[in-house]
Amino acid sequence: MSKLIIMEGLDGSGKSTQTALLEEYFKQSGISYKKIKLPDYESPSSTLVNMYLGGEFGKSANDVNAYAASAFYAVDRFASFKLKWKSDYENGTLILADRYATSNSIYQMEKLDRSKWDEYLDWTQDFEYKKIGIPRPDCVIYLDMPVEVSQRLMTSRYNGDEGKKDVHEVDVEFLNSCRESALYTAKKQGWHIVPCSDGENVYSIEQIHNDIVNIVKEELKNA
Repeated sequence: MSKLIIMEGLDGSGKSTQTALLEEYFKQSGISYKKIKLPDYESPSSTLVNMYLGGEFGKSANDVNAYAASAFYAVDRFASFKLKWKSDYENGTLILADRYATSNSIYQMEKLDRSKWDEYLDWTQDFEYKKIGIPRPDCVIYLDMPVEVSQRLMTSRYNGDEGKKDVHEVDVEFLNSCRESALYTAKKQGWHIVPCSDGENVYSIEQIHNDIVNIVKEELKNA
């Protein structure tokens, strides 16, 4: 039976690290899987995404409305599915995705008035999973890191060079709004929320990994 497990989290949440550790867990457990990372920045399908993040449509994320930006990313996801992992998925391979259509609810929905959030969630699910036809995820794991903590981690990652941050990473107000919309969606759609900090100090990589493994074990038990 096919399984699609998604790792989500704001920039600086440790998502890449935790995805790599989950891969290692799969290998040690003898679980066959395929890992994908979205957006697929090396593919021509991500051209509009790269232009958007590079500020070519405006220096603020809000210069591109939620529906247009969502469509940029959706095209890239469709291409990735059709060209790179559709066969594996349909043959029953577990797919581990570093970001997915669920990212729309984090980075784009916040641009809308809160009264429009449910309408947007309905739209994006219908657009991606029904009209475009990419698979619906079975399990979404959201790494919840407070923005003030993740900003410190990103500054360290870029060796103090704030100019390396993209239009999303540099906008703290935007990222705080994204966290709010992510937690709203998690509650509405049943995502698993993994706390990564006590609000001030980051939890250990091992503690976060163990929480993730417990979630995945439960999901695979129900396969």
